[in-house]
Amino acid sequence: MRIDLHTHSTASDGSDSPTELIRNAATAGLDVVGLTDHDTVGGHAEAAAALPEGMTLVTGTEFSCRLDGVSIHMLGYLFDPEEPELAAQRELLRDDRVPRAKAIIAKLNELDVPVTWEQVQRLAGDGAVGRPHIAAAMVETGVVPTVKDAFTLEWIADGGRAHVHKHELDAYKAVRMIHDAGGVAIFAHPLAVLRGEVATEESIARLAEEAGLDGFEVDHYDHDEANRARLRAMAADLGLITTGASDYHGDVKDVGLGNDLTSPEAYEEIVARAKGAKPITA
Repeated sequence: MRIDLHTHSTASDGSDSPTELIRNAATAGLDVVGLTDHDTVGGHAEAAAALPEGMTLVTGTEFSCRLDGVSIHMLGYLFDPEEPELAAQRELLRDDRVPRAKAIIAKLNELDVPVTWEQVQRLAGDGAVGRPHIAAAMVETGVVPTVKDAFTLEWIADGGRAHVHKHELDAYKAVRMIHDAGGVAIFAHPLAVLRGEVATEESIARLAEEAGLDGFEVDHYDHDEANRARLRAMAADLGLITTGASDYHGDVKDVGLGNDLTSPEAYEEIVARAKGAKPITA
């Protein structure tokens, strides 16, 4: 089985619609695909309707969180989307995206970057607006050659000249709410050092021991072999699930579906622990 549990669509900051994502997943030979848009479940119904026979959809969300002062991402899988507390938190996280994007644009304008809110809105479409849309606008206006080049300290990376902090869930609270909604909590790309500051191994271990974190995303393009080995050793010590995934965003990032994969054993453990929803198979 080829299992990719971390992808994004136009429901957040990917370039593929949910239908296109499923079609491209089939072309890539995936058997199971997890749709984990940022802070939303908005693409799940369309993705489910587009499934070809035999393919399985794992519903999920990537939540913006903070752990001991560091911005992190938490993947919640197979939770009940109607559970009221988690639904309210998703709404809060989404509502913060517009004022944050406008504030980033204002900072860029002060730096003589002619990006506009209308331009970013157009690029985001119906999705949850985020920094990749602002980066795409910077590419469109010729300020940077690629989206990746916008995510530097010169521009909109964490700590960059035009960076603006976002609303984030406390990581302990996020794990609790995902569990209370019947879901499984997996720490996304925990040692992605090229993105900026990462949580310490002590903080990660404490989150596992005190909050009941279910696992780590280990095999990810932002993890080198040394950090993958460190995470596997930590997971073994703590008894946690390890996953792998592409973190696919379509044309926004130069990473293809199935770039990294989750083992069937880890997938089966996630499904066994989930009580809020079941995978959807056509």
